[in-house]
Amino acid sequence: MTVKRTIKKEIEFLCKKYPVIAVTGPRQSGKTTFLREEFPDYTYVNLENPDLRDFAENDTKTFLEQYSKFVILDEIQRVPSLFSYIQAKVDEDKIMGQYILSGSQNFHLMQNITQSLAGRVALFKLFPFDFSEMKSADLLADDYAVNLQRGFYPAIYDRNIEPKTFYSNYIQTYIERDLSEIINIKDLKTFRNFVFLCASRAGQLLNMNAIANECGISQPTAKSWISVLETSYIVFLLQPFHTNYNKRVTKSPKLYFYDTGLLSFLMKINKPEDLYLHPHKGNLFENFIIAELVKSNAHRNLLRDFWFWRDVQGHEVDLIWQDDFLQNIVEIKASQTVMQDMFKGLNYYENLAKDHIKSSLLINSGDVHQKRKAAEVTGWKNIDNI
Repeated sequence: MTVKRTIKKEIEFLCKKYPVIAVTGPRQSGKTTFLREEFPDYTYVNLENPDLRDFAENDTKTFLEQYSKFVILDEIQRVPSLFSYIQAKVDEDKIMGQYILSGSQNFHLMQNITQSLAGRVALFKLFPFDFSEMKSADLLADDYAVNLQRGFYPAIYDRNIEPKTFYSNYIQTYIERDLSEIINIKDLKTFRNFVFLCASRAGQLLNMNAIANECGISQPTAKSWISVLETSYIVFLLQPFHTNYNKRVTKSPKLYFYDTGLLSFLMKINKPEDLYLHPHKGNLFENFIIAELVKSNAHRNLLRDFWFWRDVQGHEVDLIWQDDFLQNIVEIKASQTVMQDMFKGLNYYENLAKDHIKSSLLINSGDVHQKRKAAEVTGWKNIDNI
């Protein structure tokens, strides 16, 4: 199976502009496989190897003399002292694309990068497969529910692992282990319950007080745990778009999961058919679409910021981003049938924003592409080039 990772083109371009490239992302998103296969001219060094780690820690100067240029340093957060040496070395050598750094503990990796390599590094995020990557290997199913429930982690496709088996192990071996190393989680059962509660609120406004009370923890603890789930690329928060059109708008963010396979597992959705009549079908489909656009944005290095908009009367736009100070607005509906009332949120917002709108789009679960007066309509499979 060959999956063409979109991010390769962007990394190759910035390898000519920066001495250091850093690739972060969730565990098991394919970082190591991608770097080893797509950058064969680079020497690969895995610092999980005890011998190499000891060499790097205790004889750093000799280590960097041996691995002087065009080197991939994987799991570099295992040797924090390397970052300062690399800073000095790239400043002296002035070689573009000299080092590619990667790691699975993003909190520690980013902490060291921001402290030592600011201005010298181009940052990339590699997530599980996006739609265009799935299409490149003929892996994207025609039924959105199949993709939503299965998720997009490479191991599910590379090794033909059942999603239920993969995500069960993923939670135990990666989420709980990694997060326990970052923060002191005394009660894993409570933390696991917290993650399940987050899943039940995907696509909804995040009420930190409510989730803390239901989980039996303090609000500061809930806030800390959400922050760590964000840092580990398990969840992300979509912030509200603030304008002068209407001051009575919500200030709470909305909560989403980067991977809907993990989200489905947490919500005990074990087969695609479970989605069709699920009470949270709309929220799940919304998460599916927004997560795809966030992944595609990162893989194509578009550097877009995304928001949503909602006022106290319940008028809402699911997604907004800006191009040249003009707004692209999106409504997301888990229906194949296009009804006129689906456009009311977009139309209401357009009347407020007037000439600030660049495009208006309705994304649904069908496959019809239409240009209507109210907005353009497109099916979920066609959003990979938005």
